[in-house]
Amino acid sequence: MRAAMATGSGDEPVARALQEAPPALRLHDLTVAWRGHPAVHHLSGAFVAGRATAIVGPNGAGKSSLLAAIGGARVDWSGRIERDPALRVAWLPQASELDRSFPITVGEIVSMGLWARIGSLRGLRAEERARTGEALRAVGLEGFSGRLLSELSAGQLQRALFARLLLQDAELILLDEPFNAIDARTTADLLSLLARWRAEARTVIAVLHDLEQVRAHFDEVLLLAREPVAWGPTAQVLQAAHLFRARQMAEAWDDQAGVCRRAA
Repeated sequence: MRAAMATGSGDEPVARALQEAPPALRLHDLTVAWRGHPAVHHLSGAFVAGRATAIVGPNGAGKSSLLAAIGGARVDWSGRIERDPALRVAWLPQASELDRSFPITVGEIVSMGLWARIGSLRGLRAEERARTGEALRAVGLEGFSGRLLSELSAGQLQRALFARLLLQDAELILLDEPFNAIDARTTADLLSLLARWRAEARTVIAVLHDLEQVRAHFDEVLLLAREPVAWGPTAQVLQAAHLFRARQMAEAWDDQAGVCRRAA
């Protein structure tokens, strides 16, 4: 393993360990805007294939905006996101973005994980219905297929969304605050799925706030404060000096700033 240094905020160096494993995707001078204001500035680096990386930082640091850009959502960004076009990607947005009043059942929303393979026009075959049932059992929702989303608790809804991820069978999994506002038992059960994905050498990138979860379950961390503060192995990044630097940067933000003009 060899270490590289990249420039972050001002003259602050950003440590990035270059692993022997190939990258799942690379970011080249990525700048992301949210509602007309810059959310992430000039971010370059690589997410290592087969690793679980947590994106952490203060509120408003651009974490969800970055994940949305990587996932191909409707955000304005410049720079380059480089990955194999054949790489299957699954993206779990924040649960609060889902309209739970829409009359859809648990089985229907979970089976959407098969759309990339079967399309959205035909019904499920017996094998596909069986796979949907297996995914529901894997997240502890056996027997919930016919329930409406509006009937679920927050934890049950998140279990259903993780079941959909299982059916997507993606090599790259993006999670935006996946354990926010759910009970401890559900969190533990879903973290066991994260362990399963790590064992299967899938690449996981997750926005998280709980640093103890990050220390226990994630290989690498990107500490973001609209600009990168540190990016590398978890123990190296989650040091007091780096976290303090991120808080300092957050206190200096100008939320009315215009488009970033810094030269690439």
